[in-house]
Amino acid sequence: MNAPDYGRAFALWRDAAPDWRSYTHHAFVAGLGDGRLPGDAFLHYLRQDYVFLIHFSRAWALAAAKAGTLSEMQAASAILHALVHVEMPLHIRLCGKAGIPPAALEATPEAAANLAYTRYVLEAGYSGDFLDLLAALAPCVLGYGEIGARLSGSAGPYADWCDTYGGEEYQQLCRDTGALIDSALEARLGPEWPDLPRAAALSDRFATATRLEAGFWDMALRPDPRA
Repeated sequence: MNAPDYGRAFALWRDAAPDWRSYTHHAFVAGLGDGRLPGDAFLHYLRQDYVFLIHFSRAWALAAAKAGTLSEMQAASAILHALVHVEMPLHIRLCGKAGIPPAALEATPEAAANLAYTRYVLEAGYSGDFLDLLAALAPCVLGYGEIGARLSGSAGPYADWCDTYGGEEYQQLCRDTGALIDSALEARLGPEWPDLPRAAALSDRFATATRLEAGFWDMALRPDPRA
């Protein structure tokens, strides 16, 4: 399938990220689609991703704080709302079916790959500006959208996960996120922003976060909290 249309910046950054295909077509992702992913690997992923989403939500809250306009604040807060009220409840629901209560889920020890990724994103927000943070945040939101669009309708034990990220609610969130990134770039750098030196630095941030996403899938295939 063709890449979903999540805006101008996504198309440019996606094509320039060397690890994009490794991330969106990872063996873990393939196992979600065909149902062959081992159940213990999926539960390990869910637990780590729940901890990840706690930090990711904080990063989007930081984006709202760094926003320059009310519309940017509204967009960042809408994504924060989706993380807290859609994605995290999905993890709670799926883990609950496996006998993992919310308290145990939240107490999951954070894996090294998780630490590396979440702290990279937060550091981008603390040391950089709104654009730096958006570039670091984008691969997770938009990559899951691309994966979900491709896997939606898959049968098997992971159909709920596939349909959540492939569903219209999440796909609209991705389009809104792409629009937020594009408008923020134009407002700060102008319509010809891809030709500016800053564009390469932002593309590099996106590429680094993409590489860390692929590393997160690598970790997810090793059901060991120390991985």
